Amino acid sequence: MTYCVGMMLDAGLVFMSDTRTNAGLDNISTFKKMTSWETPGERAITLLSSGNLATTQAVVSLLEERPHAHGERDPSILGVPSMFQAARLVADTLREVIAQHDAAGQQADSAFGATLILGGQIKGGPPRLFMIYPEGNFIEASSDTPFFQIGETKYGRPILVRAYDPKMSFEAAIKLLLVSFDSTVKANLSVGAPFDFHFYRKDSLQLDTTGRIDADNPYLQLISQGWGDALKNALESLPDFALE
Repeated sequence: MTYCVGMMLDAGLVFMSDTRTNAGLDNISTFKKMTSWETPGERAITLLSSGNLATTQAVVSLLEERPHAHGERDPSILGVPSMFQAARLVADTLREVIAQHDAAGQQADSAFGATLILGGQIKGGPPRLFMIYPEGNFIEASSDTPFFQIGETKYGRPILVRAYDPKMSFEAAIKLLLVSFDSTVKANLSVGAPFDFHFYRKDSLQLDTTGRIDADNPYLQLISQGWGDALKNALESLPDFALE
């Protein structure tokens, strides 16, 4: 399983993904689920992936191998004229890869499906964020739906819903996401560190700060312990249930 989040802020976009693809007593695999492309001063695009690893790697490979042509003919991730067209390209590529698996009659323990988050900015347009489904359709984030989650989403969602603020800084957003990821890790062994993160500053048109947070990172440990203690203190501060 996996857990990835893409979030819109007034200041730009924030992305975070875990790196665990398999969990078991003696079988834990780590793969990067965040891919970025840029043409400095012209575009910066980030893709998060969840689902069958063979499918997501094939999608990324095809996107990187397409000719860097502009316009509708033979488009590439570095050539499409808008983020909407980038979302269409990624969606078509995902549908193409899944159809090839189906046509070949391949079978596996899990379906060859995948769900993707695509975000970024292309010169001439605003930052945009999309969630792309295995069927090849997609939706766009808005003020009503300012963030997308893929993978194991339910454990980390409550804190995002309660604490998200579009005016928050990138630093505050990373803190919020780490609480969300830590809550998910505590509840599900199929999600785990290291966590990759990236934030994109609106109108910079280049890849901004990118990093990786390991399980033994002191700040992550501080967040995990502090959030656990805060929850316990909050619970203890509430009145006990009164029996009649």
